[in-house]
Amino acid sequence: MGKSIDVVVVGGGYAGVMAANRLTQRDDVTVTVINPRPLFVPRLRLHQLVAGTHDAVVPYEDVLADGVRLVVGSATRIDAAGRGVTVAEGDTIGYDYLVYAVGSGGAVTRVPGAAEFSYPVATLEAAQRVRSVLGDTPLTAAVTVVGGGPTGIETAAELAEQGRAVTLVCGGVLGPYLHPRARRTARKYLARLGVQVVEGPGTAVAAVTAEAVELDDGRTLPSRVALWAAGFGVPDLAGRSGLRTDAAGRLLTDETLTSVDDERIVAAGDSSAPSDLPFRMSAYAAGCLGAHAADTVLSRIAGDQPKPVDLSFPAMCVSFGRGAGIFQLAHKDDTAVPVYFSGLAGRKLKEFSCQASVKHLVTEARKPGTHHWPKDGKHRPQLLRAQRDNTTAPLA
Repeated sequence: MGKSIDVVVVGGGYAGVMAANRLTQRDDVTVTVINPRPLFVPRLRLHQLVAGTHDAVVPYEDVLADGVRLVVGSATRIDAAGRGVTVAEGDTIGYDYLVYAVGSGGAVTRVPGAAEFSYPVATLEAAQRVRSVLGDTPLTAAVTVVGGGPTGIETAAELAEQGRAVTLVCGGVLGPYLHPRARRTARKYLARLGVQVVEGPGTAVAAVTAEAVELDDGRTLPSRVALWAAGFGVPDLAGRSGLRTDAAGRLLTDETLTSVDDERIVAAGDSSAPSDLPFRMSAYAAGCLGAHAADTVLSRIAGDQPKPVDLSFPAMCVSFGRGAGIFQLAHKDDTAVPVYFSGLAGRKLKEFSCQASVKHLVTEARKPGTHHWPKDGKHRPQLLRAQRDNTTAPLA
């Protein structure tokens, strides 16, 4: 009997779990997932964890394929030359191929006082801490949510629906991804919930104190609890391991998702930067990139040439508490169109998307190789040509 091929997946989020499950198509492949915590975190639910309407955890036995080994620990270094991953506890796990899927978390901000007096919401532990803090805070106390993207909007709406006095500081426009028509609807839903939306020029946060949030335009907003939902950051594992990254710390790869430094290392999800043109962060993209990363590894094992990544973005969605949502349709190049579903229909589509993000993992665990996603084939090649020629890509 031939030697087993060892594949290590670093990271057990949407991308890592999808890749691990898909890799089980071959009987001669042994898959190990290294993850800091023993539970899968559906990050689309973290705003609900903050508000206490969802636990935002799923047992790994529910989403990982039988036979996939889970190692609970934090990877501290990748030895590309020696093909090994060192775990914080001191063990080194060897590999023939590695899938780098460490995901993302909250941004490291240099805003004065933000680190001391605001609470991030981008990870399970951070959201649990916020939930505890809010549990000890009177319902009438002023809460400020910083960040006008989906996480900020959803967190503000969930808390306002519970009767809290919430101010949403956008640092620019509310919901920049949304079409202007959908953005007007979003403002209406937030107003109904009692959320004070602060947007436009001068609304970037200049400082945070124990009792207030200060804006660039000089305004001071009273705030008992400030939640930080702006920006993102990725673990620095790749950089610490001597692998090339983009400016944000994402692993640089070619279009097959293979590291530019080592063809035995493939990246997926928020921590990947194919051709230095990363895809938008989302659970949807993470799942698709995880599947493609697995396909790249399987192609290399089979001696075939891996294919370049190809996916389109049909929609994005935002919830406004438990009663309404917006399901924004998009062009294949991930730009919004004037068509969207709102109200109860939008909420149901958002909930369906949250459930589907986990269901796709379960389906891949049971029937590896079955996950498919919409392709594009047009816009990414345009972006790559524009990058190469240092010109502006044509609009959709």
